[in-house]
Amino acid sequence: MSGVTARVGPYGTADLFVFPVGGILRPRVSTRGVEMIIDLVDTTTHSIEDALTAARDRVGGPAVGNVLTLVIVTTEADQYDALRASAEASREHPSRVIAVIPRGSDEATRMDAEIHVAEAGPGEIVLLRLYGLLVRHAESVVSPLLVPDAPLVTWWPGFAPERPGDGPLGRPAQRRVTDAVGNADPLGALERLGKAYLPGDTDLSWTRLTPWRSLPAAELDRPHDEVTGAVTEAEPRNPSAVLLGGWPAGSACRASRRSRAGCTGAARPNCSPRNCGASNRMTSTERPSSGGRGVSSCAVP
Repeated sequence: MSGVTARVGPYGTADLFVFPVGGILRPRVSTRGVEMIIDLVDTTTHSIEDALTAARDRVGGPAVGNVLTLVIVTTEADQYDALRASAEASREHPSRVIAVIPRGSDEATRMDAEIHVAEAGPGEIVLLRLYGLLVRHAESVVSPLLVPDAPLVTWWPGFAPERPGDGPLGRPAQRRVTDAVGNADPLGALERLGKAYLPGDTDLSWTRLTPWRSLPAAELDRPHDEVTGAVTEAEPRNPSAVLLGGWPAGSACRASRRSRAGCTGAARPNCSPRNCGASNRMTSTERPSSGGRGVSSCAVP
């Protein structure tokens, strides 16, 4: 039999109750705002939906309004930071966040859930801790909880599968987000993800480059002489640096070389993350004048 524990987040007050679940969940909580948290032990997706409805009614939140479903495949060690980031994103894009945390596959098959519904903030958060056979069939418990007729985004903040677009949680997603930095071998992971790329795949190593890319883009947006080359330098094993090094080679500049990497020329086919991942330390671009002297440069540590 399932049980529910209802409590209020760190800035609210509540009484604590544990009682059997039957039908619609109605946690008896006296709230003063912020967040209601409902713990479900050995539960089902139907009970989770009932708990979400009851929690929304209790805190006075809207029944609809989520613009997407964000599925986070993570670990206990990484789930706090991932949920914090998703909560910040939900302020601009209200969403239902489903965090999938695989636990012991050799334990008895069951699912525990933790539901967060905030009075003052948009969106909902559902943590699913899976045991036993559910570890290998996470899609069977995630699918019933998706927001109907809303885009699905799947995010792996840590180690990503070999082919994110072919996995059961990645295949139905319109957008799949990985982070090569979360792997033991970031450059190898970036190369692997590049080979398995499908439309809709995104790695945060590229997203982090937005302010870096804006600097040379702004430099080249003004009238300028012919750009003859660019140099990128960064810390070792930095996948963002590899992407930044390849970006001007394919767009803004005719040639790109990586300092101390042994990889020169314009977008060489064998210029993979592994042979371009030298111990570099900064990113810079220089625009030479017609006289050959640099008239402007930008550097980002």
